[in-house]
Amino acid sequence: MSQLDDVSNTIKNTPGLGKSMAKWGALGALVAIPVPFVGPIIGAVAGAGYAYMKRNKRV
Repeated sequence: MSQLDDVSNTIKNTPGLGKSMAKWGALGALVAIPVPFVGPIIGAVAGAGYAYMKRNKRV
């Protein structure tokens, strides 16, 4: 099993994690809007990563 499969399974098996990742991803993209083109993409990835790491520490 690869790391991507592990992350996918964690998201599927943890209720509310996908919603939290979407929320933090949107917030990260919103904060990064002033940086043209790449900013919102990196912000969304950083926000979703933050939600995943935050949720992963609780388990």
